[in-house]
Amino acid sequence: MTTDASSVTGPLTIALDVMGGDHAPVSVLRGAEAVLKRRADVQFLLFGDEAVMAPELKHCKRLAATARIRHTSERVLNEDKPSVALRARRGSSMRLAINAVADGEAQCVVSAGNTGALMAMAKFALKTLPGIERPALASMMPTTDGSGVVMLDLGANVECDAENLVQFALMGTVYARILLGKKSPRVAVLNIGAEELKGHESLREAATRLRQIEFHGSFDGFIEGDRILAGEADVVVTDGFTGNVTLKTIEGTARSLGKIAVTAIKRSLLAKIGMVFALPALLELRKKLDPKRYNGAMMLGLRSPCVKSHGSADAVSFAHAIEAGIKLVEENVTRRIAEEIQRGATAEPAAANAAGL
Repeated sequence: MTTDASSVTGPLTIALDVMGGDHAPVSVLRGAEAVLKRRADVQFLLFGDEAVMAPELKHCKRLAATARIRHTSERVLNEDKPSVALRARRGSSMRLAINAVADGEAQCVVSAGNTGALMAMAKFALKTLPGIERPALASMMPTTDGSGVVMLDLGANVECDAENLVQFALMGTVYARILLGKKSPRVAVLNIGAEELKGHESLREAATRLRQIEFHGSFDGFIEGDRILAGEADVVVTDGFTGNVTLKTIEGTARSLGKIAVTAIKRSLLAKIGMVFALPALLELRKKLDPKRYNGAMMLGLRSPCVKSHGSADAVSFAHAIEAGIKLVEENVTRRIAEEIQRGATAEPAAANAAGL
């Protein structure tokens, strides 16, 4: 089924894989509790070991009073291969949470568990939208101009052909319009150079196709890795291997720079004095670059919303992932992606060229 906010009757319900993630169940339950403080209209279905959840629920009064618990002692392990998880973890907290969405009990599922297993299970149970071969993990990252950039795929598909990349671009365009408020998002394909002849064949084929079809955005060609955070594109498209390496490199660089800055300041009395005056600006920069604010990668291309939280997410980060899922439902993202894919599939290249696209 495709979740449509206009068709949702009663409270919006989110299914949570309570046992997924490095800090589960604490991060999951406290994250949900934090969301309820801001969104009392949301309800939760909690999937996990009831005995393990019980002590933590004592500290989550709102959640304990309103959530429905579905007990299972089985969970997906971090080392589980997707194929193994799909066959052997049918009674796991992750799979049952996904099934709740497939059965119409919930409108979105959120998990911080094994990425490969989540993708395999979600694709099997929720199915892909018509015209979509593979779902893609998409997330927003901060840019130097403050506008933000949507990037996909971030690890769901290690290898992608040209058609996959085109589909990612169309899905990313819809997401950027919703998330960034861009009427006509600028799309770029990640490559080793901006020249048209750079990169392997699938990249060049995807670029050719994106120049031909009509969609709610503009194709701006290739972009290099050092320009992703410069605000030169609203959507950056790549395969999952490259995207995941890029994401982890950016995250690692940000953490390293912070540590280097702190070390440098401690070495100099003058730097410590200057720090007092620079503190407000540094705190604002830290807030803008805080990865917790950007937690929650969307599995775009499925018939119902599915959100992958970072495995190391704490309660604050997990709350952001839940809120991202809520936004997916309320903004009818799955329906809008289906419409954009259909638009791109039926557009005549000649008509698109005539329109300057």
